[in-house]
Amino acid sequence: MLRTRVLTAIVLLALLLAVLFWLPAAAAVGCLGMIVLLGAWEWAGFAGLTAAAGRLGYLAAVALGCAIAFVTSTSAAALAAWMAGAALWWLVALAWLALRPHAVNRLAAALAGFAVLVPAWLGLARLYLAGTPPRGSWLLLFMLLLVWAADIGAYFAGRRFGRVKLAPAVSPNKSWEGVLGGALLTLAVGLAGASAFAAPRVPFLGLVGAVFVSSIVGDLTESMFKRFAQLKDSGSLLPGHGGVLDRIDSITSAVPFYVLGLGWLGLLPGSAG
Repeated sequence: MLRTRVLTAIVLLALLLAVLFWLPAAAAVGCLGMIVLLGAWEWAGFAGLTAAAGRLGYLAAVALGCAIAFVTSTSAAALAAWMAGAALWWLVALAWLALRPHAVNRLAAALAGFAVLVPAWLGLARLYLAGTPPRGSWLLLFMLLLVWAADIGAYFAGRRFGRVKLAPAVSPNKSWEGVLGGALLTLAVGLAGASAFAAPRVPFLGLVGAVFVSSIVGDLTESMFKRFAQLKDSGSLLPGHGGVLDRIDSITSAVPFYVLGLGWLGLLPGSAG
């Protein structure tokens, strides 16, 4: 299982690097959109839309939402407003997880999909397009490295040391020991990033911490909806990993905080700083 997981990850990484650093900008943004739309196809299952027609309809609605978000976010202020709204949703999701994780229904699941997927694609696209290439590609890749570090550190620390459950009502396999392992590895990547981007260390590590915490919330939120839909994985497209959502859940929640943080630190080209 681990070997399959690693091989799939290597293939996905190679494809991602090709998208970020080789494809023309329009094609790369389109590929990011396709990933999100594959996620929308899977999310439709959380809302009970199991027939192809229902899933396609939901996918089309998410695509329309993405288009509207893109054309209404051409200024730094408009993008910040979109990301702030998304960050607010994730704070609501955190409260939902903490207080009422079983209070889920099909309509709530359907609406949550828009709140998760539309701002995520917008943030990814605008981040990729920021500044003179390949500046945006490097900024986006670094965020992914943070999320991956959190996931990898949590996976191995949780397997080796996991005892105290993090959120047993939502995801029984996650532990506080895994959270600590993920935090330590994310911190190491964050320190390297602060040097690479010549960023002020303390504020930058604050941003890294926000990305780390938000990535956990995204992971647990998807688990909450999977549990409601009685699914182990969101899909089966990726051997050893499950579905597309199982790979991007943490990314969708990290994007808004990362984009906002880069803007506040003056590290996002075109931001006010």
